[in-house]
Amino acid sequence: MSRMGSLRQLSVWIAVLACQVGLAETLNLDGTPADTAQARGETEYFSEIFGTEVVTNVSQPTLTVFLPDPDKATGQAVVIAPGGGYHALSINSEGHDVARWLTQHGIAAFVLRYRLVPGGADVVAELRAKPAALAARDMAAVAPKSGADGLAAMRLVKAQAARFNIDPAQVGFMGFSAGGGVTLHVAHHYDTQSRPAFVAPIYAAVRWLGETPLPADAPPAFVLAATDDQLGLAVDSIALYERWRAAGKAVELHMYARGGHGFGMRPGGSPTDQWIERFYDWLMDSKPGGSASVVAE
Repeated sequence: MSRMGSLRQLSVWIAVLACQVGLAETLNLDGTPADTAQARGETEYFSEIFGTEVVTNVSQPTLTVFLPDPDKATGQAVVIAPGGGYHALSINSEGHDVARWLTQHGIAAFVLRYRLVPGGADVVAELRAKPAALAARDMAAVAPKSGADGLAAMRLVKAQAARFNIDPAQVGFMGFSAGGGVTLHVAHHYDTQSRPAFVAPIYAAVRWLGETPLPADAPPAFVLAATDDQLGLAVDSIALYERWRAAGKAVELHMYARGGHGFGMRPGGSPTDQWIERFYDWLMDSKPGGSASVVAE
């Protein structure tokens, strides 16, 4: 094996070991190691309002790398964008916990901390206190930047696919709520270097799409939400399904009767607790050699 090949293999094993001990590698979107101890203005805390751990005030986007055991690796990968109204990131239940589940099933995962609306010590509380019009204005201002971070994340992961022991043709993008908005930006604005193999908008909003048409070579989509979504995003998920279906593109829709909004990986005693297993089933069917098709349930 060449010296370069040996170093590449070593870097993969180091990243795998880091994930196993809870110290996953973190990269800036230019591919350089991120100094997580360096004060970048980010705040991480347990939000009583969201009922989960959140990250706020992200101004320097990063990717946290989660790699599977090389013996289990399928070559597939998913970039994950947590949600939080473009003001926060539900970093565990819609990020790290999703990534760990995927790596246990042989799929590499990259959790994206994309740029957010800036704020103070408790941005979630500030979001709740904002008038709806002001919150919408702030989200609209940052959404294009967040989407650009999603595209940059796709370019980085695909460009360094050999280093991570993944197939660049099998790198997809998943996002929750506002992270679903990032996912849809990626799905509509990619180029050759950033095109996702698939997208998975989970209880996403379509408001940021405007009149943007679906690309002619749009990737397969996995769409999921709950009918009782408190933000009314069940309708948005149906609209996304129809957008892909009308274009003749591969799409699968899962609409649960209950589960609310923002369930992520948090157990809630409803069928949504198994949503990620349905995503895995779809992903296995959609990979090269599978038979992805238009499906709704």
